[in-house]
Amino acid sequence: MKITQFLSVSALALSTAAFAAGDHGDEAKPRHGGVVSVMKDVSYELVATKQSMSLHVSDHGKVPDLSGAIAKLTLLTGTNKQEVDLKSDGSVLAAQGSFAVEPGTKVVAQITLRGKPVQSVRFTLK
Repeated sequence: MKITQFLSVSALALSTAAFAAGDHGDEAKPRHGGVVSVMKDVSYELVATKQSMSLHVSDHGKVPDLSGAIAKLTLLTGTNKQEVDLKSDGSVLAAQGSFAVEPGTKVVAQITLRGKPVQSVRFTLK
């Protein structure tokens, strides 16, 4: 293979990979006032207040059926650690209570959607 052919093929391969890995457009924008993390083309939006937690899931802009889904959040605020179990109402995972959240709180979510392996997603609250 000539060097010019090699360079052309390499450039094409790299540009295709960059296009496929590009930004997630609307998927990465919060729709419910929370913070968004995108994993494997699924958008997870965490809305956290001192009284409630909710996790919204979107797969290519569509809300999947969350019946039977569960999530466990680990909140890390300074040296404090709090664990929260979220339950599904079919369209959102949520919990009510008293939560130690403030800007900079780190959240690790372990999400189990029906029929899928556990997905780990990380957030930092603003």
